[in-house]
Amino acid sequence: MTEQEARADPFGAIDDWDAADMGCGELVIFLRQRLKAMPGGVLRLTARDSGAPEDLPAWCRMTRNALIHHDPEAQLFWIRSRTDWS
Repeated sequence: MTEQEARADPFGAIDDWDAADMGCGELVIFLRQRLKAMPGGVLRLTARDSGAPEDLPAWCRMTRNALIHHDPEAQLFWIRSRTDWS
């Protein structure tokens, strides 16, 4: 994500990841790695898997990462990484 794109993002995303139609099982493994590398930061995630609208909110609750916003039409999720990764 360029600096200009980050400034234009309404939720302050500092990174952007298009996971395409990656299945949620694999997606959450890579998502955890990305979020762990950016404690407190916001990731704008594009996820086209049909299970993502149900799976990602549940995963965020279980892992204590904050789902800030979900745009179902654009298949976008904004997720704030928790700050206490160990």
